[in-house]
Amino acid sequence: MTTDGVSLGSMLFTMVEPTRGYEREYNRWYERDHFYAGCLIGPYCFAGARWVATREMKALRFPEDSPIAPSRDVGSFLSLYYILDGHRQEWRTWGAGQVFTLNEQGRMYPHREHVHTLHYIHQWNVQREPDGVPAEIALDHRFPGLAVVFGERSEGTSPAQIEEWYRETALPDLLPGSPAALCVAFQGEPGMPSTPSKVPAVSGVEERFLLLFFLDTDPRECWESTFVPHAKALEASGLGRVVYASPFVPTVPGTDTHLDELW
Repeated sequence: MTTDGVSLGSMLFTMVEPTRGYEREYNRWYERDHFYAGCLIGPYCFAGARWVATREMKALRFPEDSPIAPSRDVGSFLSLYYILDGHRQEWRTWGAGQVFTLNEQGRMYPHREHVHTLHYIHQWNVQREPDGVPAEIALDHRFPGLAVVFGERSEGTSPAQIEEWYRETALPDLLPGSPAALCVAFQGEPGMPSTPSKVPAVSGVEERFLLLFFLDTDPRECWESTFVPHAKALEASGLGRVVYASPFVPTVPGTDTHLDELW
């Protein structure tokens, strides 16, 4: 929690693939309308950010077969929205109704597919430096890189055991001297409301956890040295395994940056 009482409670994670040939239209619709009207203006939504994965970054995704996405090639765009602690249900109720309102106004872009969209409840975070960037302002800090890591607990492993391993073993090994300034952990919340966006249901939510690593550098510069070894360490611990890992960089609002590098 930050000193002024603004505390991260939950997050909307939405990874989307635009229809090929419509990526520029999609990007303009999302950044100039939907980013705000569909999410950020909602009650208790206090921060948001958009990220993109180029074909070079997609090639680094692992494992090859994942329950999070049907292939490494889809999921070009990622949007994250932070919701104030204690107000998750108010925002979810508003969001479901807002989608119907925008659909009635003809403001829901059709040429796109949801790859993975789900609400996630904030669990814990660890900073590389004691006085580093806190989780609550990580999206506004505009980190130049993001590593998204989905893990799945082994049978009999509790969330508390995963947190203990990360706090006492994994992150003390990974964070010092690395470009990873902050790790924020989330647990998925089953049951997205029905909307005109046709968001597919997500199974296996209870067994998985989501880690966001905010990076001081382009993730391609540290992927093989930081996140591939991390996945091996988690599996070697016997506590779980990585079921999806992907690098992202921020979009550049108002520009076509990276749109010619998606596929």
